[in-house]
Amino acid sequence: MAIEPDETELRRLAEGDDGRPFVLVQLLRFADGGRDRYLRYSVAVQPILRGLGAQVLYAGECTDPLLAPDGPWDAIVLVRYPSRRTYLEMLADPAYQEVAPQRRSALREAVLLPMNDWPGR
Repeated sequence: MAIEPDETELRRLAEGDDGRPFVLVQLLRFADGGRDRYLRYSVAVQPILRGLGAQVLYAGECTDPLLAPDGPWDAIVLVRYPSRRTYLEMLADPAYQEVAPQRRSALREAVLLPMNDWPGR
């Protein structure tokens, strides 16, 4: 399973940009020893996120799943971005490119789910 979107998926995300904020839900499975590497990545990426106006809404580890037909995920991270364009700008930012290898080496699997707010929220 991929841990990063490919060019086609990123293009689709860009085409769907309506300029509104969105939350990126990330389901994560760590590689061996990946938890500690991911936590270091998380600390390093915080200033980049803040500089873009993005915010980590939640980050935590799964302890004992109630319902997980495909097995439990190790962690979940929810980040609110000002827009899809902002997320794409982050991926291209040289500062992000410098810390991204920590994320790649930390993960075995990931699911990235862009979420829009429901109307009226």
